[in-house]
Amino acid sequence: MHRSAVIASAAVAVLALTACGAPSENEADSADGEDTLVVGATAVPAGEILEFIDEELAAEAGLSLEIQEFSDYIAPNTALAEGQLDANLYQHEPYLLDFNEGNDTDLTAVQEAYLPPLGLYSEQVDSVDRLEDGAEVALPNDPTNEFRALVLLEESGLITLADGTEEADFSLSDIEDNPKDLDFHEVEAPQLPRSLGDVDAAIVNNNYAQEAGLDFEEDSILLEEVEGNDYVNVLAARTENADDPRIDTLGDLLLDEETLEFIEEEYQGSIIPAEGD
Repeated sequence: MHRSAVIASAAVAVLALTACGAPSENEADSADGEDTLVVGATAVPAGEILEFIDEELAAEAGLSLEIQEFSDYIAPNTALAEGQLDANLYQHEPYLLDFNEGNDTDLTAVQEAYLPPLGLYSEQVDSVDRLEDGAEVALPNDPTNEFRALVLLEESGLITLADGTEEADFSLSDIEDNPKDLDFHEVEAPQLPRSLGDVDAAIVNNNYAQEAGLDFEEDSILLEEVEGNDYVNVLAARTENADDPRIDTLGDLLLDEETLEFIEEEYQGSIIPAEGD
């Protein structure tokens, strides 16, 4: 059910990609020997991190970046798969692998970049304990992030998932125990911040929370643990171009000391920089 929704959304998203340039244009750039690396990203934090690298580090490393911003999670992978992008930065590897399976693409994670912890946000209550019986909770509707959201709720004691529940084939019916009788609504990730006025709480992906001006300390009532978290966002490429030296250079710059300092100072703990080898 979830993957069919992703595939359907991808078909719609393709229509919105015309402004990103046809594949032949980027292929022509490569044929002409251009060194510009075309990278797709959501605006916050990926776009901001890439802009910092482009302005402060890329030239010295012999790299030129063209950054194309996207407002959803499907179009950047569609554009990458079709060759309109050389790489993208916005997703964790579980999402990428699920996208590959659902859309017959061959994308690969090249470099871990940063962790954006998932959070439960509310305009109605200031703690999880204050959620009343029957409270309405919005969840991201893409499979990997919805499963991630349910795990977060389970770890907080709000729900219990049935033994053996796995990301590959879960559904809301796998919630075995729901003591507060929470009423869950599946919502497209970009719409989650807007849903806060209509529900009691919403689990919001970090990038959309930041774009909406939500403060992860003041506005969240529950946050993911950082240690051992598998949802680190990655620099991704097509498998066929993953060894492009320009992509390798960008991967190195994502772990450059100046980039790590920028992330720490700019996001004050709401984004956790990845560690190099």
